[in-house]
Amino acid sequence: MASETTADRAALRERILQRVRDEHVRFINLQFTDVVGLVKSVTIPAHQFGDAIDHGKWFDGSSIEGFARVAESDMYLDPDLTTFALIPWERGADTTGKVICDVFTPEGEPFPGDPRHVLRRAVREAERLGFRFNTGPELEFFLLRLNTDGTVSLTPHDEGGYFDLSTDLASQVRKEMVNALEALGITVETSHHEVATGQHEIDFQYDDALRTADNAVTFRYALKAVARRFGLHATFMPKPFYGMNGSGMHTHMSLADLATGKNLFADASDEYGLSPLAKHFTAGVLHHARGMSAILSPLVNSYKRLVPGYEAPVYISWARVNRSALIRIPKISAGKPQSARIELRCPDPSCNPYLAFAVMLRAGLEGVRDQMQVPPPVEENLYEFDAQMLARHHVQTLPENLREALDELERDELVRETLGPHVFERFVEAKRQEWEEYRTRISSWEIDRYLEIF
Repeated sequence: MASETTADRAALRERILQRVRDEHVRFINLQFTDVVGLVKSVTIPAHQFGDAIDHGKWFDGSSIEGFARVAESDMYLDPDLTTFALIPWERGADTTGKVICDVFTPEGEPFPGDPRHVLRRAVREAERLGFRFNTGPELEFFLLRLNTDGTVSLTPHDEGGYFDLSTDLASQVRKEMVNALEALGITVETSHHEVATGQHEIDFQYDDALRTADNAVTFRYALKAVARRFGLHATFMPKPFYGMNGSGMHTHMSLADLATGKNLFADASDEYGLSPLAKHFTAGVLHHARGMSAILSPLVNSYKRLVPGYEAPVYISWARVNRSALIRIPKISAGKPQSARIELRCPDPSCNPYLAFAVMLRAGLEGVRDQMQVPPPVEENLYEFDAQMLARHHVQTLPENLREALDELERDELVRETLGPHVFERFVEAKRQEWEEYRTRISSWEIDRYLEIF
């Protein structure tokens, strides 16, 4: 970490290497993510770990999605030792550890295509202003059955509903998922069945944005690994089923005083419990909601979730109890002002959390800097509003599809600046290609609808 001293790193290095020896660790996965948020890994024998800590580990990034062209492919991984953990499902003869890495160029500069660096850069801006950015995502997912040949079946594993206490395999799978996450150093707060059949949610501890993003990335691959051990598949696809709720990644966020840790979003005298700073921050997020959409909801499929109904937000507004609003203000527990926060409901769990948290933070900081005024809250059910009512309340909507979201991203200077030229260009290139492939494919719906009657 940026605040880590040489002595701190040396002491942590020795503690981790001693643990590697004591636990008879055989391999270490050096992990990072590509531009779209997929985990990549270089595996080294444990006896090479000390050298990797001291000098980094070189790799060829030219084949990584959105990373580097062939001419600029050499780069190295620098392990962030605070992220080291043993992988609980890889214990035994080949006990394996993992550590998340930052990516650097041969000149020793942070690689501009590293999503973790994008978030670090945004966090440093907040720190210069005296703020710590805290986040807490709620990642929803489906558990699906596997076919006899090991392929994924589009069949939910269970028949449960919201908060059901099921006695089938899903209940045990969630417990094993929690065990695995805790073994990886992620503090779990709750786990439960979600609204849709086969849908679940596990929430982990609110923390600073970089640690939370690291945890979110680890969360996704850990749950997939545990599900496979039970003969199931965990999917974070936003909308796998027509007519059912999709999976979101509602993200709670707040700013704290960097020196004292005091929650700067709290104001007990306000009707919503929010300080003026919190409202300026909220105004900034709302202002850039359309421009951020391609980052927060990055798949063609994401926009099948973002439709009226199904508890998915479409309307750019804020409120306390209105779950059709884009930003909800959770109720603050009595005597707990530290819990004051806002909840952005449009992100989904397919997003790259590093990029998502970076654009959220920069949008909010612009609201603070420019003293943006938050519009009046809308507590009515927005799904029941017609176009005239939406116009009367000055309520805009999110983009309707990925193409429209990419157009908005390209027009939003703040979001482009936050990503940096490298990530922006590679991300848009990958997503334009995804949209074009989707646009030209013939779907089964079209065959069923048209083939016989035309």
